[in-house]
Amino acid sequence: MEYRSRTYRKMIDGKGMVSFPVSFKESDLLISVDEDSYSPQLKKAVYLQLLAIRGQLEGYILRDQEFQRTLIPHHLLPAAPRIARLMAAAAKRAGVGPMAAVAGAVAEVIGRQLMRSVKELIVENGGDIYFNTSHPLQVAIFAGKSPLSGKVGIKIAPQPSGCGVCTSSASVGPSLSFGQADAAVVISSSAALADAAATTLGNLVHCEKDFTLALQKVCKIKGVKGAVLILGDRLGALGDVELIAL
Repeated sequence: MEYRSRTYRKMIDGKGMVSFPVSFKESDLLISVDEDSYSPQLKKAVYLQLLAIRGQLEGYILRDQEFQRTLIPHHLLPAAPRIARLMAAAAKRAGVGPMAAVAGAVAEVIGRQLMRSVKELIVENGGDIYFNTSHPLQVAIFAGKSPLSGKVGIKIAPQPSGCGVCTSSASVGPSLSFGQADAAVVISSSAALADAAATTLGNLVHCEKDFTLALQKVCKIKGVKGAVLILGDRLGALGDVELIAL
């Protein structure tokens, strides 16, 4: 399957940056940093960050198993770790369960920590992206078997505090979706929120007639900058989105 082989990673424009993979259990990251900031020690540092984040999340889930199961916003137990708080807050805004934000949240937490020691970065986690660069980022949209897959992308201006770009799909990957969209893409200053809102967007779309209301609903979520939908040979977009032909 293309998703498992990670061919979508070729669809992120990271020119002029040094990239390296970091993985542990279900988390499969590709880290790209500016050449001046790169050092061989970075990979180990990110790996240890990933272990710590996953350990905190898994430890919390042992105390609060409903956090992992629920498909609706969840009230946290006291002393929840940062990663769980970020996921729960994003899920509450988007109206979904916290696990809908997990990939984006992991990318965001690692990215924000890593920005203390690098100038520019892109963190990709299973197709969900957190980036902080001085130049616009071009990302191709991977939409499975849609004829538009890889032929259209988005160009995102740099954001002072970073930016998240996340995708939900009913036809690609293991993520749960109750809709039919080949790609539901959301842009936000928070990758956790982008991930959760992309799930919401994907859930709302079963046919082209759903595009308008789905896009309007998701773009009303506080913190969402823009969104794109692809279903078969149909495309829709709303908000601060610059589409590009590839």
